[in-house]
Amino acid sequence: MRITCPHCGERDSREFSYYGDAKTARGSDFASTYLRDNPVGDHAELWQHVMGCRAWLEVVRNVSTHEVISVKEAGQ
Repeated sequence: MRITCPHCGERDSREFSYYGDAKTARGSDFASTYLRDNPVGDHAELWQHVMGCRAWLEVVRNVSTHEVISVKEAGQ
């Protein structure tokens, strides 16, 4: 899988670290932290470019095909 970082350009996904669902608030209780739906289709996720610029990114990808739909800086 290839991810296009807004700062560094297209890179292999091994340069990035997956953090989780970009739209879910992180809770302090077990249910909201660990019990989540398993989506199909396009899904917004948080990734960090740990082997590059270290930017936090919101990546929308199809979780069935791993096709990357869009990438933007997290919080924008």
